[in-house]
Amino acid sequence: MDLNYEILQYFAYKRVIRHRQIKEIFDDCTRLHMHAESYLVIKGYCTQVTSLAAMGEFFCLPYCEMDMLEVDRSLLEKVTFGFLRKHKFVPVSLDKNGKMLLAVARPLDLCAMSMISQVHVGPIDCILVPAVQIDVFIDSIVAVRSTTTALEDLQRAKDSQMADAARSDAPVGIIDREDDVINNPSVRLVDSIIKEAIPFRASDIHIEPFEKTVKVRYRIDGDLQERAEFPIENYPAIGARLKILSGISIAERRIPQDGRFGMEINGTDYDFRVSTLPTVYGEKFVIRILDKSAFNFTRADLGFTEEENTVIDKILAHSYGIVLLTGPTGCGKSTTLYSFLKEINKPTVNVITVEDPVEYTMPGINQVQVNTKANLTFSSALRSILRQDPDIIMVGEIRDENTAEIAVRAAITGHLVFSTLHTNDAPGAVIRLEDMKVTDYLVADAVVGVIAQRLVKRLCPACKKRGRTTEAEMKLLGLEEPASVYRPQGCQFCNNTGYKGRIAVHEIMYMSDAVKSAVIRGVPLEELRRIAEENGMVNLWNSGKSLVLKGITDISELMTLYDDRF
Repeated sequence: MDLNYEILQYFAYKRVIRHRQIKEIFDDCTRLHMHAESYLVIKGYCTQVTSLAAMGEFFCLPYCEMDMLEVDRSLLEKVTFGFLRKHKFVPVSLDKNGKMLLAVARPLDLCAMSMISQVHVGPIDCILVPAVQIDVFIDSIVAVRSTTTALEDLQRAKDSQMADAARSDAPVGIIDREDDVINNPSVRLVDSIIKEAIPFRASDIHIEPFEKTVKVRYRIDGDLQERAEFPIENYPAIGARLKILSGISIAERRIPQDGRFGMEINGTDYDFRVSTLPTVYGEKFVIRILDKSAFNFTRADLGFTEEENTVIDKILAHSYGIVLLTGPTGCGKSTTLYSFLKEINKPTVNVITVEDPVEYTMPGINQVQVNTKANLTFSSALRSILRQDPDIIMVGEIRDENTAEIAVRAAITGHLVFSTLHTNDAPGAVIRLEDMKVTDYLVADAVVGVIAQRLVKRLCPACKKRGRTTEAEMKLLGLEEPASVYRPQGCQFCNNTGYKGRIAVHEIMYMSDAVKSAVIRGVPLEELRRIAEENGMVNLWNSGKSLVLKGITDISELMTLYDDRF
């Protein structure tokens, strides 16, 4: 029997697909000459990680994620990275008896096994890992080595330049023309810094000049981690290269500037937003990284529970009204909004957004970029959008009274409006709108629901350690009996941080009749919060508490959530 057919039968047994889908999927795999697992991942039936357990059981192999393995880097010298990438395996370790542990994504690739036998004579044990994680691992090794090499080349070029300048009495370090950057080692260094950030899952790159050195830091899972450092003398070429890439004037160093550029890295398109800020030692650069092809989030990926999804379904079922997301900068409000828009976007509706900036481009949606220099603000764009026969409008942020008034009036005149506010919790959004001179009765009539959101770190699944709550923790969590909770430890899988990834915590206030009545009466914030909780709202603290008790996050992350008791 065909291997693809057997794999599909096993995935049906594991309830990833239905039995009646086997023939149709098998025919597609045959027509496209595609492996069954790859087809299921691409079509969204499962992910690389969720399919790992099923494939491990199918091949009767142990399985894990690539980052959980401690790879002996000396073994990588025996084969080329191109060969590893092509055949999807990585030599992990060699024990004292000469047995090699091999991480593989294609355990039946006999050609690869034959090739590895040419560089290793001895027994081999295999462990199954996702193919995409092997690619990411190889990319990270290549990128780190490339950065190191580029730094060394840059220093050698700088030494040579200083020697030439000493002989000719020419000034060193001033770069005002694009021609000065061509063939400069700074080009390779900038490219390496950017490419190295991708496999580390960095959301931002910070390049910061100080008195004698320049530091490069990546923001990973919300925290900055230092990745490289080089002499300040090399910085002018680095800054010039970044400015040329992002379309920023290299001659202007006195004022902040913004730009952006795109780059394809390992077949994936990325968008990079660049911001400069003059400091006493030079211009600081912050680069925001956006994966243009990775926006395939579901509500479950964003941390919504089944109970919360029930309320979200009720909110999104409205044909008009305003839906607000609140929270601090960087808490994922825009990502959640995009997921809602993707869900309700249909050929029968006209969806228009006005954003600053447009982070993800979405097919079938008309997206408008704010341009203050051309007087295209949120409020002016919103006025024009209302003349474009919209059904659904997304306003990136309600910043002023004019935008608030237009958004609310659009909501009560038959449009479904999505937007964001900066407030501490969901009930606070009502007070913020009232502060923006929107009357109580309009707020009650227009607002459909408010979702407050925060991000907390996920505990590393490889090293988190179970323990009993202390007396202080019991008091904090409101428990009468000790409970089992998990605490961070640190391992190679999580880069010794104890955390791997983040998850959103939500507080959803649905505008029920009782909540609307309270808004119209103008009750204080505390009273509004109490009424909302009596009508089903679970506050941020209790939502985070449930994640602690489930072992997803820990108490220290729970403490980062806003709550009046602290």
